[in-house]
Amino acid sequence: MPYSIISMDIKNYKFKNESKLQLEVVPLEVLTKINKELLVIPHRTDFYHAFLFENCSPTHFVDFSPVKSKPYTLLFLSKDRVHQFDKKLNYKGHVLIFTESFFCTSNADTKFLRSTILFNDLVDKPNIQLSKSSFRRFNNICKEIEEEIKSGASQSKYDILKNLLHNFLLLADREKRKQGFSELKKGPDSDYVLAFKDMVDKHFVSLKNVAAYSAKLFVSEKRLGQATSKVLGKTPKEIIDDRVLLEAKRLLVHGNQSIKEICFQLGFEETTNFIKYFRKHTHKTPVEFRESYLS
Repeated sequence: MPYSIISMDIKNYKFKNESKLQLEVVPLEVLTKINKELLVIPHRTDFYHAFLFENCSPTHFVDFSPVKSKPYTLLFLSKDRVHQFDKKLNYKGHVLIFTESFFCTSNADTKFLRSTILFNDLVDKPNIQLSKSSFRRFNNICKEIEEEIKSGASQSKYDILKNLLHNFLLLADREKRKQGFSELKKGPDSDYVLAFKDMVDKHFVSLKNVAAYSAKLFVSEKRLGQATSKVLGKTPKEIIDDRVLLEAKRLLVHGNQSIKEICFQLGFEETTNFIKYFRKHTHKTPVEFRESYLS
């Protein structure tokens, strides 16, 4: 392993409740100084992150992958991803954070946020490399957002902030496409897949069979399978299994629960069934997997 992980529970952080505007731009040097102890442990949030790295090269850990960033890059993290900051905390630049409720005031907003390649956890290379001129453009938008947040209350304040955020995301989306990253092709197939993935995220503990999801989506199992195979190259069952296994790995590595406790937390009725399931997909028992990361 290129790095070691200390076994500990995953912390869950929410956007501060007292904030009426669920949007904020924070200088990374300030954030890492104030919240050092909270950031270097595994955590997940109910809001989205857009990191704008300046003259630094941090290694940010996202689930079980170290993401090495170069100076003048963007890194996007969807809500609920488990991540932790580089313990060196050599971060410079800004992080833009926002909630889904702030951005999504229409179906078009929701569809954009869920389909954009910026927050696609299937992308192999999550970073976007920027030229210095492009970096300045993104940096200027961050400054405009900061200034608008600090300005007095007005009827147009929310609209201005949302438009600035939308422009930031659209420009980043365009930059990523320039660098050869593919996106989900729009159409019925991608619509089915996005709806299916959202539903799996919400119900993977209680529902693990394809038939239950296809019934909820009012689509046949065959049609759902055609969509997932075309868009993601996976069957619906593989997508369900991937989500269950991801959560199992998170709990095994970042938590102190027993195998039995994890088994029940993930909706398995018998510990032996969970062990067989995990070994079938990872070729390791839960104990072996945990020890491989903590050794």
